[in-house]
Amino acid sequence: MDYDVIIIGGGAAGLACATRLNKSGKNLKIALIDAGDRLGKKLAATGNGQGNVSNKELTAEHYHSGNVDLVAKIACTDPYACTELFGCLFTSDEKGRIYPAGKQASALVDDLINSIKKPPLALVSTDCKVEKIIKTAKGFEIPFSSGVIYKAKVLVVSTGGKAQKQFKTDGSAYSLATAFGHTLTPLYPSLVQLKSETQYIKTLKGIRADCAVTAIHNGQTLKKVRGDVIFTDYGVSGNAIFSISSYVADKQGATLLLEFLPEFSAEDIEVSVTARKNAGYETCELLSGTLHNQIGRAIIKRAGTDSPKKIVQTLKNFILPVLGTLGFDYAQVTKGGINMAEITGELESKFVKNLFFAGEILDVDGDCGGYNLQWAFTSGMAVADAILKRL
Repeated sequence: MDYDVIIIGGGAAGLACATRLNKSGKNLKIALIDAGDRLGKKLAATGNGQGNVSNKELTAEHYHSGNVDLVAKIACTDPYACTELFGCLFTSDEKGRIYPAGKQASALVDDLINSIKKPPLALVSTDCKVEKIIKTAKGFEIPFSSGVIYKAKVLVVSTGGKAQKQFKTDGSAYSLATAFGHTLTPLYPSLVQLKSETQYIKTLKGIRADCAVTAIHNGQTLKKVRGDVIFTDYGVSGNAIFSISSYVADKQGATLLLEFLPEFSAEDIEVSVTARKNAGYETCELLSGTLHNQIGRAIIKRAGTDSPKKIVQTLKNFILPVLGTLGFDYAQVTKGGINMAEITGELESKFVKNLFFAGEILDVDGDCGGYNLQWAFTSGMAVADAILKRL
């Protein structure tokens, strides 16, 4: 079976690449192969199923990579660049996160699948895992145990990373790249729950709090975010933790500094606590009504005193040493991947002509808030544009 282009991986990047090629009018014969039973399964689950595809605050500072300049060139030019792949309207929220107006990620998947089902795309094959790629004088061959061999002039590998193996992204596809001499940067779970010391939060399991969270490593501030923190039996979760996890996932000995009641000054809180103390409240109730009772009691217990100043200092500087992450099975993305030093500005292999990579398989990960999908879509589109120029 001969094709102009074979795309391995039917996630956001692969679907974006296929859609761009299919709509080009170049009449290319394209095959899209995916190991899962359905295309775009991970995309359908993004943004809590609402499809957070990008962010209006689209700057290089939100990406982590061995070549942030190239990532910015591809992904950071227009926050709405990826929306041209779809036939629907988009909206944004107060945090700049861009969603389809219908807030339904599965509708985005349907849009992309409908686009690639139209001619000239020749083949969509699911439940089909690629184990080996052979480079030939004319291009590439992909042999299968059934005896079928797919052949193409150009190959795109967009198989994702190692996060969330239920989407067939267990990291095994990296071998397709390393077989051609590519190397991997260290891999870590990102946008993931964090394990921490639990001595002072054992009583808080399941409780949610709005906090400013600062990540610190070797005395240096890595990142500060504000959002929900959810206390668990292993540590902490919530959108603030997901947002900050990419900054500590690869660090040993990192610390989280939780600031409760970030909208109030320490002075104002101290006045309130002092007033309650003078009114005869029990020590354990000095923060009741101001914070969730269990959180207030945990802070006071950790402070070890009824001193309003000490209690407020603990409330504003609640330290949690990070012990690790919950692992790849719970992570939304992979930090690390194919070394970007081995990739051209068109996302082509420097080792093998006409071998392209797109999406999470590369050493690129973004902050929480639509940045990873923006990269997946725009990198897939960029690869398609490079292929169209060549073919």
